[in-house]
Amino acid sequence: MRPRKIILCIDSSERALAVRSFLLETRGFRVVAASSAQQAMEILTTQHVDLVLAELRMPHLDGDSLIGQLKQLMPELPMILTSDTVRTGERSHQADVFLGKGNSSPAELIERIRVMSARKRGPRKAQQSAPSPAQMLIPGIPVQQAS
Repeated sequence: MRPRKIILCIDSSERALAVRSFLLETRGFRVVAASSAQQAMEILTTQHVDLVLAELRMPHLDGDSLIGQLKQLMPELPMILTSDTVRTGERSHQADVFLGKGNSSPAELIERIRVMSARKRGPRKAQQSAPSPAQMLIPGIPVQQAS
């Protein structure tokens, strides 16, 4: 039996947090719930988490700002931002995935979580720079050393 993926679910609404937690737990995920950005930061410093699922609208620090801070600390951790009031494309975000109003059905959310938790995201690889002259050697032609 595979270990269950651990999802940090962040929402200031206790009711929404309970519904999301139930939805995810019945699909085989382990949920760690946080009702504030501060609580989420404390959890991330003490526990292993495979994915972060945060609500956009929260008091004191919105979900997007929280994800921005978390991305600086853990860029490889996949993060999903959801909103029941903002449509996709209406606002820029720092999350790996944004599920906005009309896009966040339970089935869509579960599928995104499955895909994102299956592969850890890391920082984007830097593009390769142009090859150095030493890398562009032609076999059989000696390299002149600068003196």
